[in-house]
Amino acid sequence: MINKIVIKGYRLFKELTIEPSPGMNIVVGDNETGKSTLLEAIGLALTGRVSGRLAIEELNPYWFHVDNVRDYFANHGAAQQVGPPEILIELYLDSSHADAQRMRGVHNSLRQDCPGVRIHIKPSADYKVEFDEYMKADHPAVLPTEFYDIDWRDFDDQPIRRRPAGLALSFIDSRTIRSASGVDYHTRQILSSFLDEKERAGIAVAHRKARHQMTVEALASVNKQIAQSSTDLHDNVIGLTMDQSARASWETGVVPQVKDIPFAMIGQGQQAAIKVSLAMRRRADSARYVLIEEPETHLSYSGLRRLIARIEMLAGDEQQTFISTHSSFVLNRLGLDKLLLLGSGGATRISDLSPDTVAYFKHLSGYDTLRLVLATRLVLVEGPSDEMIFERAFQDITDRTTAQAGVDVVSMGGIAFARALELCAKLDRPVVALQDNDGATPADILADVQEFLSDDRRLSIGEPTLGHTLEPQLLAANGEDTMRTILDLRPQDNPATWMPNHKTETALRILESSHRIKHPTYIVEAVAWAQPTT
Repeated sequence: MINKIVIKGYRLFKELTIEPSPGMNIVVGDNETGKSTLLEAIGLALTGRVSGRLAIEELNPYWFHVDNVRDYFANHGAAQQVGPPEILIELYLDSSHADAQRMRGVHNSLRQDCPGVRIHIKPSADYKVEFDEYMKADHPAVLPTEFYDIDWRDFDDQPIRRRPAGLALSFIDSRTIRSASGVDYHTRQILSSFLDEKERAGIAVAHRKARHQMTVEALASVNKQIAQSSTDLHDNVIGLTMDQSARASWETGVVPQVKDIPFAMIGQGQQAAIKVSLAMRRRADSARYVLIEEPETHLSYSGLRRLIARIEMLAGDEQQTFISTHSSFVLNRLGLDKLLLLGSGGATRISDLSPDTVAYFKHLSGYDTLRLVLATRLVLVEGPSDEMIFERAFQDITDRTTAQAGVDVVSMGGIAFARALELCAKLDRPVVALQDNDGATPADILADVQEFLSDDRRLSIGEPTLGHTLEPQLLAANGEDTMRTILDLRPQDNPATWMPNHKTETALRILESSHRIKHPTYIVEAVAWAQPTT
């Protein structure tokens, strides 16, 4: 298994160190945080390839971190020169697999004595003169990657010519449209998983006999006609035969099918599900590492549920899996304790989230947990009416919308505040939660979540003497006459009873009202906390 990943100078990653989980890793992050890049880097170090092609064939100037490139060109020729940009990707492996021991050494950036592999992309010594001439000339600020080498070695400093058996990998990108070459690849996956050597030999013999039979029967009449006139073409008899060479082996004519339909012709959702299942179904010795890009792509909700259930069933201790996703369902269902969060500050792994909370979100897999995970400044409210009131209060006080201020307001929708606050605490996420007192004292409410609170994580509770829920708090802050005007109530309507009975309508009318509104103190305090300091 991969114990540690070190990436330097590759695409979005100037410097990144990750310690993944030994089994499942769910990679999430905002757009442009490097989810795909991380999986690509792992695949590059394990195989020496990108998108199925040799790395040297795909190498281009845009692989290098933009800041490193900019600094190099800006400082070139100065007294304190910055060296040419380089890329380093290292995978630190455990010692449990026999194949890994042959890759053991200390030739890594951390000088650790362990098995591992590294890819080092740097200017080639063979092209030093050409590289220097390029930099002396009038040139664009683009790296001449033609003069770079890709050095693929293990931690024993031995060159890797081909992927070692212990680094077997399946890389499934569910976003791509299936090509003919991809069908061939997945055919080989099926064959390697379900056929032994004797079975393959038996099929090969049957295939050879069938092709021979076609020659002696179906082509016989054609060959007879050719023989009668071949003297005009050549001294020897010319005829047709079915190809029996290696390039015409039976494997080249076999394609997967689903319900009698060729694999390439079925829907992309089914293709994605089958690709993932095949990758995880393979023996550990043929696929020790599985990388899956966005398994939710092209799948309906029911299809995704079936696929995730299949992933849960097939995931084992012998495989290490990395799954990138934008789906809260995937994250919740596979377990928040498998979360690997990428952000501008690096990578965060949750290792000690309570099992009860992990199970809680698994059973509520439809909840949009990713909003909690990805928000930079978060406000939690109990329901839709609370969300609308907070939006109005925030705009009244700050003269900005929450969206403009970068504040994410999330309705809990019945989710326990304690569970959400625990998750935010483990992620060190700034958050304020707005909660009704429901007749309890603030001290009693705080006691249940105190361990998750800090200066950056607060619980704001309505004063019990002013009402148990949001609506009486609003009535106490504004008075009956003002609320009648804001809500446009009929004379016979009593605000004290009408508002709790029409929670959503109350919130909507307040949100859209042109009248000035006073907001309860606990909401004002939450707004003051939530608004950015800059």
